[in-house]
Amino acid sequence: MTDQRADESSAEQDPGGRTLSHSWMMIACCIPMLAIALLLVVTGVASPSFIVVALGCTLMMAFMMRAMDHGAGGEE
Repeated sequence: MTDQRADESSAEQDPGGRTLSHSWMMIACCIPMLAIALLLVVTGVASPSFIVVALGCTLMMAFMMRAMDHGAGGEE
């Protein structure tokens, strides 16, 4: 059996205690939205400002993930 704490501590973590892979996965979830926004603009269905909105949503997700600490800081 492996020690779960050892496995968690070996993962790369940011200062808030979250694993960086989780943060990148959440940002990667925005890629389909950005691709659809780009497709809609290229085909003329949506205006170019739609890309700005999609990029703003991605930035908000990045800032939200950075700001949330999930209470991990006080557990040590």
